[in-house]
Amino acid sequence: MNTPHTISRRHALAAGAGVLGAGLLGSLLGSGTARADTSGDDNYWHLRVDLAGYRAKTARVGDVNFSYREGPANGPALLLLHAQQMDWFSYSRVLPALASSFHVFDVDYQGHGTTTTSPTYPMNANRIGADLAAFTESVVRGPAYVTGNSSGGLLTAWLAANRPDLVRAAILEDPPLFASEYPRIMKTIAYRDFASSAKAVAQGVDDFLLFWIADNEEFINENIGEGAGAVLTAAIKAKRLLRPGQPVEMAIVPDDTVRLFLRGMDHQYDPRFGAAFFDGSWNTGFDHATTLARISAPTMLMHANFSWVDGDILYGAMDQDDADLAMSYLTHGTYNRVDASHVTHLDKPEEFVSTVTGFFTQP
Repeated sequence: MNTPHTISRRHALAAGAGVLGAGLLGSLLGSGTARADTSGDDNYWHLRVDLAGYRAKTARVGDVNFSYREGPANGPALLLLHAQQMDWFSYSRVLPALASSFHVFDVDYQGHGTTTTSPTYPMNANRIGADLAAFTESVVRGPAYVTGNSSGGLLTAWLAANRPDLVRAAILEDPPLFASEYPRIMKTIAYRDFASSAKAVAQGVDDFLLFWIADNEEFINENIGEGAGAVLTAAIKAKRLLRPGQPVEMAIVPDDTVRLFLRGMDHQYDPRFGAAFFDGSWNTGFDHATTLARISAPTMLMHANFSWVDGDILYGAMDQDDADLAMSYLTHGTYNRVDASHVTHLDKPEEFVSTVTGFFTQP
């Protein structure tokens, strides 16, 4: 049984471990403190989102208990679908600006955030898309403008193709079209990440974030700091003691995308989602070419930067051939090549807001 003394001691130890972890991570990163500007201050963005009028809500739709953030009704409905292994908060940098023109619904789709499903819920595009359509119909009360990033972009395409009555227009933000289908997926950097999800499912892992850090040493070394994995693990454990039940937000990690990627995996993320990409079952009955050809609504394809690793491994969602092929299937398609990383709304938030507002509000 915890007494006030033991609780205080636990928090003191956690705080000390957190400071030590932050200091060591800071040394690995070349700085002992987080960035001074507000771009990487997650507390600042939580406050900005709250002040913009967003509220946390839940809605039971069929077998899914959806968690989402809803903004004030300042315009037409806009549905946001985040990237895989992230959650609603990845849009925090654009939510305040979008609230001035739209009625925003920023949803944690199945397997992510605090949205919950049964342990046997089918993680495939058709089932997830159908339940998102039901959410759009009953909660958003569509039709709506829809934009999704990465896997969220694939789900946006599903909605536009299969429920055209619910989608006024769509923006596919750097979705892995064709590149996440077999056999292409085996030559992508994402395939390594999906392998971690498959291993976690096979081993019955309870703590996916710490498992993922240990299983992806190369990513940690390249994106956070050489040898940062052990220190990051200790700092995360300390954060959890200080803020039980809350997803970790490691301010010392300067890159917004990497930091919010870690946050997403510490939330409710279900590795069965990634494992379904690894074994191909996510795309069962969801052919990308057929889906794109069925979209009748105005659709923008945002194509972010990509490169090649080891000569033939795609680092990014799509190469130019993939993007060109996607455009050839879109009846009312607009191509937008952006100089940004995969999660464009985090890397170039002002450009993203301008693009979304301009495309969705054009006459």
